Amino acid sequence: MNWLYPFSRTDFFLITLFVGLYALYIWRTFRLARQLNTSAWGVVPKFFLRGSYLTLLIIALLGPSFGEVEGDLSTTGHDTFLIVDISRSMDANDVVPTRLERVKYDIQQLCDTLPSGRFGLILASSESFILSPLTADQDALNQFLREVHSNITPTGGTDLCSAIELAYQKLITDSSTHQSVRSIVLFSDGENFAPCERTTLTRLRAQGIPLITVGVGTEAGSSIRKGHDFVRDEDHQIVRSRLNRPFLQDLARDGRGQYIEADANNRYVNELADILRSLKGGIINQHHITVSTNKYYYFLLAALGLIVIDLILTIRTFRL
Repeated sequence: MNWLYPFSRTDFFLITLFVGLYALYIWRTFRLARQLNTSAWGVVPKFFLRGSYLTLLIIALLGPSFGEVEGDLSTTGHDTFLIVDISRSMDANDVVPTRLERVKYDIQQLCDTLPSGRFGLILASSESFILSPLTADQDALNQFLREVHSNITPTGGTDLCSAIELAYQKLITDSSTHQSVRSIVLFSDGENFAPCERTTLTRLRAQGIPLITVGVGTEAGSSIRKGHDFVRDEDHQIVRSRLNRPFLQDLARDGRGQYIEADANNRYVNELADILRSLKGGIINQHHITVSTNKYYYFLLAALGLIVIDLILTIRTFRL
């Protein structure tokens, strides 16, 4: 028999306390019996009964393991490229504090929720580039995220599809991802000003790489601050940026993925983590293992049975 937990000082203290208090109780009972000129041997059966179920409870707490169960332990790798839209529209504050700052915080939460996965980071604007390759080093990824701002790329129309193509190429050409579950997650408000080549989405489907899109923003939208003023169009009217939900939904549908929307309570991060966990893929490591199973419940049930007997059984302490 093996034990899941070692015998601790707490267990020794409980046993000592029980024996000490019960010894004091028996001594006082026999002393009183002598004064009454009678017998008090009725306390002895109760002592053995209660000592028995205390012993069984402690054994159950120690986690006795016996018998063997065989099974296969499989490890599945998850490699995900996170595409972050860093165009000027992501500075809109219809999502507090801004769309971009919320995405940066939520990505850190996502990585903490999925510590065993590898994540890469791609920034998308008028040009796209890899800020971090696939890595399991979350501290390094968080350090890269802190340096992300909307003004680190040239201004111009957003080209989300080129960022998706870049992520696809990196997942395909990196041999370390071939046995892993591969996926792409796009964080954006959906404002895209470049044509989308559907061949990229077709190749994603063919390779079984789902494209998950996360809508950041609201339909009501918000103006975008620029210094002490706001971003204005050619007619000097204040530009109002709105969430382009249909575009992101179409991308997710054509990329055989899902569309979810960022919410104020960050509940969507857990939903996104569940989606990534549910993706099926290759097994990168498998072991056949034999383990002993914890059979604490046998001893616990026996102890509960003795407790019931103790409550029901009445033994006269003094024989008068």
